[in-house]
Amino acid sequence: MASMSAAERETFLAVHRLGILTTLRADGSPAAVPVWFEWDGATVRLFTTVTSGKIARIARDARSSLLVVNSVGESEAWIAFEGAAIIRSDGAFELAERLAHRYWDMDDAERKATLELWRKSAAALRVIEIVPPHVRTSKG
Repeated sequence: MASMSAAERETFLAVHRLGILTTLRADGSPAAVPVWFEWDGATVRLFTTVTSGKIARIARDARSSLLVVNSVGESEAWIAFEGAAIIRSDGAFELAERLAHRYWDMDDAERKATLELWRKSAAALRVIEIVPPHVRTSKG
């Protein structure tokens, strides 16, 4: 399989896709969870709560990977962002709000209510950032 060009990578990531974040447990085994994310061309960002297992695992071992794959029916393709994750407290709600608008229908009253709960508990949200030294890609 061939690698994606930078333009192909950006086109692939423009589609609303989930990522699979993999972090390491204390025993070294992987823990993978689906997440919303944004990519700005240099940094991958996602949000979570301060009590999330992701936060504890990254605090213990920053090595992380975010894998984004094609949807069923699309040609096989994937992007892997790998590197050390860092945890930030600034900008977490703003990121959550941007991602909610990307991934949810914000005309839905239940979604609006969830976003408002996040706003009220913004101090408990965190940003996870990965600045990957290398981005691996593949396309079929």
